[in-house]
Amino acid sequence: MRCTVVGAGAWGTALADLLARNGHEVRLWAYEPDVVESINGKHENVRFLGGHALSPSVAAVADIHRAVEGAELVTFATPSQLLRRIIKSAAPSLPRDVPLVVASKGIEKDTLCLMNEVVEQEVPGATVVAISGPSFAVEVVSGQPTAVVVASTQSEAAGIAQRAFSSPYFRSYTHTDVIGVELGGSLKNVMAVATGVAEGLGLGFNARAALVTRGLAEMTRLGTALGAEQSTFAGLAGLGDLVLTCTGSLSRNRAVGVELGKGRTLEDVLKDRETVAEGVATAQSARALAAREGVEMPIVDTVNRVLFEGQSARSAIGALMSRELRAEVDR
Repeated sequence: MRCTVVGAGAWGTALADLLARNGHEVRLWAYEPDVVESINGKHENVRFLGGHALSPSVAAVADIHRAVEGAELVTFATPSQLLRRIIKSAAPSLPRDVPLVVASKGIEKDTLCLMNEVVEQEVPGATVVAISGPSFAVEVVSGQPTAVVVASTQSEAAGIAQRAFSSPYFRSYTHTDVIGVELGGSLKNVMAVATGVAEGLGLGFNARAALVTRGLAEMTRLGTALGAEQSTFAGLAGLGDLVLTCTGSLSRNRAVGVELGKGRTLEDVLKDRETVAEGVATAQSARALAAREGVEMPIVDTVNRVLFEGQSARSAIGALMSRELRAEVDR
């Protein structure tokens, strides 16, 4: 197929390379001129995925209209808070009735929309597929075994995306719970910041396991309040992605938390990073969404206090441990 990936960060580049190696004709839209130049000239995204050779058939373009024209499958892999602006720009040239795959992970500020909702609002009547799961870009581009979920309410579209992305090392499972898959991919980044903070404080594996487990409970609680299936959070887009992001050394969100736990300020941590740690912005959106739905999310609250309200990491973890005692399972 003729495939387009919009967004040439590490994840978008890895997906474009995967599609190209699967035999598809691939155009990759990049905002940065040097990224376009390095991909077309060196077959490498030096800025965002340096050291990894890309398929020579990936063609990078700077014109978003040229990128999406004539595509049979379009994948959006932009930072979550930029998705609306970018898809609004691309919309006039998007082919009608082609699946739009959302690989961005986050909750939009102010509107509190999930990424599939942003696409649906900007492209009315669009066929939307969400792709999520435990998948570091570096390992995907290196051909390491990976399994993800592609979710859509339209089974034909999910099947198209499943076949397009699947390879001997990249396995895609279909799902119908778009809300659960989207929310799992978004909230796990916030939980990864929390586990990173604990690690930066020098806390042990017990603390990490507790945060992962109770983080999953919070994710499930909000998800079911929004209409997601509880079982989705026990799958690849929930538990699978949560464990990877909270424990993997390649996790940007976990790395931000580690530095905060060591006592650095958020401003100081972020100024050294060109890549986006989605958990920082998503923490605020998740807190607002939970408040709107009347759902208790103490770990999300704790992360917000450390990130934005000046509470020290150690006192925040102490407050989390000192909360009123309760049953483990909600009744």
